[in-house]
Amino acid sequence: MRRVLLRLVYVLALPAVLVAVWWASSAGSEDVYWPPLGTVLETFPDVWTGERWRGDVLPSMLRLAAGYSLAAVAGVALGTLIGSCRWVRAVCEPVLEFLRAVPPPVLVPVIMLFAGIGDTMKIVVIATGCVWPVLLNTVEGVRAVDAVTAETARSYGITGVAWLRHVVLRAASPQIFAGLRQALSIGIILMVISEMFAASNGLGFTIVQFQRSFAIPAMWTGILLLGLLGFVLSVLFQLVERRALAWYHGLRAAARRPG
Repeated sequence: MRRVLLRLVYVLALPAVLVAVWWASSAGSEDVYWPPLGTVLETFPDVWTGERWRGDVLPSMLRLAAGYSLAAVAGVALGTLIGSCRWVRAVCEPVLEFLRAVPPPVLVPVIMLFAGIGDTMKIVVIATGCVWPVLLNTVEGVRAVDAVTAETARSYGITGVAWLRHVVLRAASPQIFAGLRQALSIGIILMVISEMFAASNGLGFTIVQFQRSFAIPAMWTGILLLGLLGFVLSVLFQLVERRALAWYHGLRAAARRPG
């Protein structure tokens, strides 16, 4: 119980300090673009009603889930192929280095030409940006499979799908999850950016509409909501990661124990 309380203190201490600083620095502010935090918090429940959750937040989350899932599947599949085959890696590496250097927001107008302005465009934008950390981390994870483990598995006749599942992907899973974590934050950013272009709903669209109508406290509530959603998604990801990589964290904990 004491460890849990101590962990909560560590997690909440810095956010509490930042909120206190924001509250103190904005108290009594008459700047239209920098309203007091108290005003923003009072506006929050009036803005984000059940209707707006269904009309804006839910569509954004569904687009994020679709684009992120597409990027995860494509990144792990292609990364495994490229990391496993030396000649494929040699052929693809120059193209991959070129494509990953292109900022995903720059591709939004191009994607709009081919995918239109509907949900497909937004999902493709999210997937295009999220796929690179997953892909590159998977490649490095597959390439780093321990040679002794690989030879031991071959000596026991482990091949095909079993080899891929129990040896390659298992050994590469810590780096795959590192890529997935990076992709999650990128996905949230691209979700907002894609909804600022020719959209009719979503968090990005709503925040821009508040800004254009000079509803500044409401705009700040949207920014706060994005931060809270990002925090919740990060916590959920950590729970999934802890469960999926329990064996890995157990090995690391055992290695840190004094002999």
